Amino acid sequence: MAWQILSIVAPLIIIVVLGLIYGRKHRPDISAANRMNMEIFCPALIFSVLANTQLELADYSELLLASIWVVLGSGLVLLPLIKPLGLKARTFLPPMMFNNAGNLGLPLIILAFGEAAMPIAVILFVVEMVLHFSVGLYFIDTKAKLLSTLRIPVIVAAIAGIVWGVLDLSLPKVIATPIEMLGQISVPLMLFTLGVRLIDVDLKDWRIGMIGAIACPLSGLLCAFIAIAILPLNSLQQSCLILFAALPPAVLNFIIAEQYQIEPQRVASIVMLGNIASLVFIPLALLWVLPAS
Repeated sequence: MAWQILSIVAPLIIIVVLGLIYGRKHRPDISAANRMNMEIFCPALIFSVLANTQLELADYSELLLASIWVVLGSGLVLLPLIKPLGLKARTFLPPMMFNNAGNLGLPLIILAFGEAAMPIAVILFVVEMVLHFSVGLYFIDTKAKLLSTLRIPVIVAAIAGIVWGVLDLSLPKVIATPIEMLGQISVPLMLFTLGVRLIDVDLKDWRIGMIGAIACPLSGLLCAFIAIAILPLNSLQQSCLILFAALPPAVLNFIIAEQYQIEPQRVASIVMLGNIASLVFIPLALLWVLPAS
């Protein structure tokens, strides 16, 4: 079991560390790479997976409800801690709710359960992204336009892919192949740029970072186990949901906090220490779900 967990986690760590080493040595501007990933490669992956999967939406309705609950429920669970700990809700709660479903979630679930879990991983990622760019942005800025979420390439690709899959349409191979090839760039690039991004994070506010590093996966796992107890998820969906719930805060939380000037250094510490703590929480989650699957 230990070797199986290592074989799943090690590739992720190696690529992130390579990104960290390269970033420290060359200090590259990864904004263009991130933009291409979010506007081209990741949408290509999502469309390719969903369009080539004959989705029976009814089969995933419980998973959709469960994933929405894990994201939003994490914030509700931790809301009572805000005042006693002297924290600001807009600083602390978004990183607790919106996890690294893209950079870590997609490759982790695929490595753990194979290509059969790809549609589940994509659905979890899309749910997290939609909620982050709707509920998350509105929580930070009440003037944010929620309809703008529908213009995000990842969301457009998800809607198009679902429609394509439900209608059981097909693409000519000359078009489908390059889309699949572009999609294959997405996951390793996510991991590599995560490592590069982490070089800019300092640990000035390490105390709040430590609190967030522990609270994020614990609140997510609590919500996941509640969902599993209530909703009739199959064993693979349960396992993927647990891994999804154990993920650390997304780096995107820091980018948005910096854009809106919501204590970005504090958010950076939460993100950095949360991703370091994931080296403990993710193997523990794998230890839980692998025997069951």
